[in-house]
Amino acid sequence: MRLALSTLGLPGRPLDELLRLAAEHHWQGLELRCAPGEPVHPALTAAERSSIRRQFTAHGITPLSVASYLGVAAPGDDDRSAADLADHLRLTADLGASHLRVFPHGTGSPPDAADRRAARRLAAAADTARSLGVRILLETHDSHRSGRDVARVLDLVGHPAVGALWDLLHTHLAGEAPAQSLAALTPHLGYVQVKDVASDEDLTPIALGAGVLPIGACVRALPADCWVSWEYEAPWYPAAAPLPGLLGPGAAHLARLAA
Repeated sequence: MRLALSTLGLPGRPLDELLRLAAEHHWQGLELRCAPGEPVHPALTAAERSSIRRQFTAHGITPLSVASYLGVAAPGDDDRSAADLADHLRLTADLGASHLRVFPHGTGSPPDAADRRAARRLAAAADTARSLGVRILLETHDSHRSGRDVARVLDLVGHPAVGALWDLLHTHLAGEAPAQSLAALTPHLGYVQVKDVASDEDLTPIALGAGVLPIGACVRALPADCWVSWEYEAPWYPAAAPLPGLLGPGAAHLARLAA
């Protein structure tokens, strides 16, 4: 198992600080939140993108993914969606990351229509992704919370450059056990996001192992070389404990589970 850290848990921090914290606490990769006010966003210049790549190399950290907020199942114009996907794919490749995270965002549409819309857009971007050395990962989230939901879309796409990002919280909230999620996602799995919460009703992020999510059952079932990323949803929960003090124990907890 290889450990990555989502920068969502450290909003607005400079990249050099993020890389230093990851290295100090034994996280091997970073999942890069792509949003205004963050070190990574599509408006970065070529020089800024090259500088980011050099910083990762200098710290010995892997840029695992660019975590976009694109919704591939959302109603709207396919051309606009294609342009946004192309911009984010180029950014991901320029930074040396191997994955681009996208959301479904198909809530409000009939499931069949949302599936077809997402599959059509992902299939249209797949060859570009492959040529850039990037894999687009559809996360288990919002309108497609379960592994079965995401697998249904990816089966329609049928392209190796398009896969799944398994967010353990959302499959759990969908009532899907880790073994069921893994069975659905195995043909498509890119990597896994873990987190912990006190209950299904209180989703405030807490230390790994202190809550109710079945992290152990998830981690122990994964292939030995799978990336596992800790996503600590700090921006939406201001009362959550600061993440830096949890980083060392979090990495140690995941290492124990994998062993």
